[in-house]
Amino acid sequence: MKEIVIKSKSKTNHEYGNIPTKRPIVEYLDKGVINLDKPSGPTSHEIDSWVKIILHLEKTGHGGTLDPKVTGVLPLGLNSATRVMQLLSSASKEYIAIMTLHNDVEEEKIYNIFNEFQGKIYQIPPLKSAVKRELRVRNIYTIEILEIHGRDILFKIDCEAGTYVRTYCHDIGEALCVGAHMAELRRIRAGPFKEKDNIITLQDLTDAFYYWKEENNESYLRSAVMPMEKAIEHLPTVIIKDSAVEAICNGANLASGGINALSTEIKKYQRVVIETMKGELVASAKPLFSFEEIITSDSGLMFDTEKVFMKPGIYPQMWRNKTMD
Repeated sequence: MKEIVIKSKSKTNHEYGNIPTKRPIVEYLDKGVINLDKPSGPTSHEIDSWVKIILHLEKTGHGGTLDPKVTGVLPLGLNSATRVMQLLSSASKEYIAIMTLHNDVEEEKIYNIFNEFQGKIYQIPPLKSAVKRELRVRNIYTIEILEIHGRDILFKIDCEAGTYVRTYCHDIGEALCVGAHMAELRRIRAGPFKEKDNIITLQDLTDAFYYWKEENNESYLRSAVMPMEKAIEHLPTVIIKDSAVEAICNGANLASGGINALSTEIKKYQRVVIETMKGELVASAKPLFSFEEIITSDSGLMFDTEKVFMKPGIYPQMWRNKTMD
């Protein structure tokens, strides 16, 4: 849960914008994200295409590719929300995996080696990967062995984005001097998207769209799809005044006078998201100062706007210059 501190009291004008969950259904779908339960078999790109066909959309995009045989959480952005998926690229991931050893090993030794493979580890991406094969450092936040049955080890891993669990299993096998491979893998969390948090199947989505189109019942679709703001829950937030929204939508940087409230975990140069007082995503940005400096500042530029996600014209123009204060 984010801790938000009020910097400057301000009231929102209900004539502009919409609370994300209250958007009209067409806009809700256009700015929606899905927590899809990916089945084993199809590629992530195939899932994209199927969802686009099911919902009659112009485009879709997933946040974090899963290999064909891997199942579980696959966040998908719809239409305008497709660009928001890029903000998930740095979010941590959590998996349940089965690793099969190639020979018998004492359980005590297995536990000891797993304990060594926590914290910062070194990895070389596998041959079939979308990134350059060079030595990289990745953080393993937690690792938990759930069960050992013969040569099969069931474990849960919480890791930094870009960690290859298949490589992780191989490297543990090497450390145990017996060899090992990943037998099964399921992703149970990708950033703010969790296995037990509104996850749906392709059939659920098909049924929800049918009820909307054929029976004029949008409740199932609203339950299956979430506002795109779900995809940014893991990032620190800056809430801006209504008077600053249009300036940011036109590429202006954010000054102290436009800030209503902000997260206490904001750190200098680490990405944040800018939202309206109704909770609508406006843009991503880089803080030029720490939280303590921003909350006590009365003037000057505080955030460098990176990418704008809200279209201009939703809120009225209320600024005189590019750096609005």
